[in-house]
Amino acid sequence: MLGYRDLLRNRTLAPFLLSGAFSFAAPSTVLVILVWATAIAYPNALPLHTTYAALALALLGLFATIPTLGAAVVSGTLADRADRGLVMRATNLAALVASVGLVLLLGVRPTSSVSLPGPAGFYLPLWMLVAFPLWGTITVAATLFRPAFNATLPKLVSSAALGRANSVTYGVAVSLSVAGSLVATALIAPLGLAVASIVPVALFLATAVSLLLLPKLPPNAPTAPRRFATEVTEGYRYLWHHRALLQITVAALAINFLSALAFVELGLYVRDWLGVTQAILLGAMVTGASVGSGVGTLLAGRLRFERRSGAYLIVLAALQGVAVIALAFSHSIALSIPLMFLFGLFPGMSGTIFLATIQATVPNDVLGRVLAADEVGSFAMVPAGQYAGGLLTIDAGIQSTYLLVGTGTVAVGVAMAAFRGLRNLGFEPESPPPTGGATSPTSAFLPSTAPSPSSASLPPTTARASPRPAQGEPPLEHLRANPPLPRSQ
Repeated sequence: MLGYRDLLRNRTLAPFLLSGAFSFAAPSTVLVILVWATAIAYPNALPLHTTYAALALALLGLFATIPTLGAAVVSGTLADRADRGLVMRATNLAALVASVGLVLLLGVRPTSSVSLPGPAGFYLPLWMLVAFPLWGTITVAATLFRPAFNATLPKLVSSAALGRANSVTYGVAVSLSVAGSLVATALIAPLGLAVASIVPVALFLATAVSLLLLPKLPPNAPTAPRRFATEVTEGYRYLWHHRALLQITVAALAINFLSALAFVELGLYVRDWLGVTQAILLGAMVTGASVGSGVGTLLAGRLRFERRSGAYLIVLAALQGVAVIALAFSHSIALSIPLMFLFGLFPGMSGTIFLATIQATVPNDVLGRVLAADEVGSFAMVPAGQYAGGLLTIDAGIQSTYLLVGTGTVAVGVAMAAFRGLRNLGFEPESPPPTGGATSPTSAFLPSTAPSPSSASLPPTTARASPRPAQGEPPLEHLRANPPLPRSQ
């Protein structure tokens, strides 16, 4: 099996994996800056400052997730039909321009405000009305970037190496996110929000440089031209006929809705529930979750999860809920940071396991659309959860919100265990070829489903992955020019 050093030593894989890591790290750094800026935007002297901040944070989430859902509908089709390298470069450029706009905006910070419907006297500072759409642009760009990146990876490594390749990417991304969040929040007090916002600009610039270092990526498999709407819906049809993947998507929808209830209000949790007034400690909370996620991705890469993916996903969902319940009873920043580590650890593991499973089992010519369809399904209820989180926090308080999220997430994990196909979900890893290098994606069995709609009701069985190349997939000539990836134990 390929080791982490083997992956990073390859001259094709290293810049590719780093481009994904830089790109995935940058938006989280932007978000922690905007969350803190929004949480402190209303003076404590205002009687309803907590109410105003809760609603403003909910709107921050809505400005990102609503356009993101629209972008996710078409992102997979772009990844499967357009030049994936071009898609990644163009979307990163859009995010870079928007992040530079945020630096300029936060440097000016106009003091005027706009009244909005809601509680008596509710308003948004004018700078928020400009910053929120810029944040939406960044998240849309990230949404279009992800399927192109994730669908390319199975063309560069064998299915046996997918777990570690994803672990490297997301582990580095988490490390960069941790560093970015800590540096940015540390800069807020002495130098201001605008200077802190230069940090994500640097990450997007690093993404651009990494993409420039890439050789030509493998082209998409040629297909007959079809209507765009037909292309878009193919990913949803694939999920529908592969019920274990559909069940994971529905479970993720419920978990993400619940998580959105609480974590859009993380700024208020830190400021009001924990009584913290330093921005750096919000950064420490985000860092705790990020470090946990990074450790989770690396642990997942070392687990032999392939044949038992579904069982791992069920257990990890329940453990994520337990971590949130514990957060509801914590009154200390010293305890909440380790709990945030656990909250990041479990989804970090499950995300890596699920991504490797779907990359190994879905044909590459439809992989981008399946990833996008899962993303749309998983995040469809997030906007409602973010807005509901603001209302629930106002009515019931921070602790009740977090208790609801935690118990609900545990219940989702228990419900997942009721599906036999999901419990048996897994794949047989394909070994790297003796000559090293990349292999084509393979067909692997998803328990409780079969490759065709007519057999979706067949009972689960076990089958080994076939090492045959995907139809129409060209050889990877650019990899042959590089030293082969040696095997590692």
